[in-house]
Amino acid sequence: MKTIRKTGAVMLSLVAVVMLLTARVSAGERTLIAAGTAFGVRFHTDGVVVAGVPADSGPAAEAGLKRGDVITAINGERVRSAEHFADAVKRSLGQEIALEYRRGEETRTAHVRAVTDESGEYRLGVWVKDSAAGIGTITFIDPETMQFVGLGHGICDAESGALIPLAGGSAEEVTLSGITVGEAGVPGELRGSFCGSKLGKLTKNLATGIYGVLLDVPSGLEKERFPIGSKDDVTEGKAYIFSTVDGEGRAMYEIEISRVERESDARNFIVKITDPRLLDKTGGIVQGMSGSPIIQNGKLVGAVTHVLVNDPARGYGIFIENMLEATA
Repeated sequence: MKTIRKTGAVMLSLVAVVMLLTARVSAGERTLIAAGTAFGVRFHTDGVVVAGVPADSGPAAEAGLKRGDVITAINGERVRSAEHFADAVKRSLGQEIALEYRRGEETRTAHVRAVTDESGEYRLGVWVKDSAAGIGTITFIDPETMQFVGLGHGICDAESGALIPLAGGSAEEVTLSGITVGEAGVPGELRGSFCGSKLGKLTKNLATGIYGVLLDVPSGLEKERFPIGSKDDVTEGKAYIFSTVDGEGRAMYEIEISRVERESDARNFIVKITDPRLLDKTGGIVQGMSGSPIIQNGKLVGAVTHVLVNDPARGYGIFIENMLEATA
């Protein structure tokens, strides 16, 4: 890739910058591909997630079900989908049924009777969902196993904050079409659409990220391997992220790391976007950038996870060590 000359100064290509930043790798030292590429998450839940319960009345409300609960079985039969759940309720014909469900780490059972609605169908007065989809960023790829990790945080119910159990899912190619710029009090987001091309499968949904296995390494990333930085390698000061936020593709942006918390499990340090190019494009950290890998002193040390809602230029990061623990 040739260099680009502008106003008398030489601007290095992304590949050249990566070569300058990559730490010297000892023979046999494990390295990972720092991805920073956008991908689509198509997520299928284990059971069905309660998306809404009328507050005033209905069998579900009276039994104490809440949004974010995960219904796993009816009368001992595993719930496979939202359609399967609805059919099982209809077949009960108003007889008492046992709903097994999870609330956080706790497993509970509710005994309920469906009632008929205006059309004569038996209902429990609850809305459920069995899938979700969104856009995130792949943090790293292990070129030896093709395992990947993205987002840097789990996929959770918006209201309860509980992790949604994963039954299966796929990583898919996306086309980014626009950016909603982040402002104080209003998080921004990357806008895009699924292309219908499968990149790999999802295997785990954990507090440290969404895990899976890719079919192939994205084009152009094969040689961009970085040694793994430990928690102790992370220091306050300048660092870089790889991220894909528009049609111009993956790019490297400068950030600042501060307030490192080595004993924390997830929100390990503060990230501040300092690169004027990214600030101009997005206003800072936006939804869809979660998982952007962080490089400091030539090592892959972490990933961007969340934005601070009142200051979109700042957010949280997680240690790469914490993300790696679940790949064993």
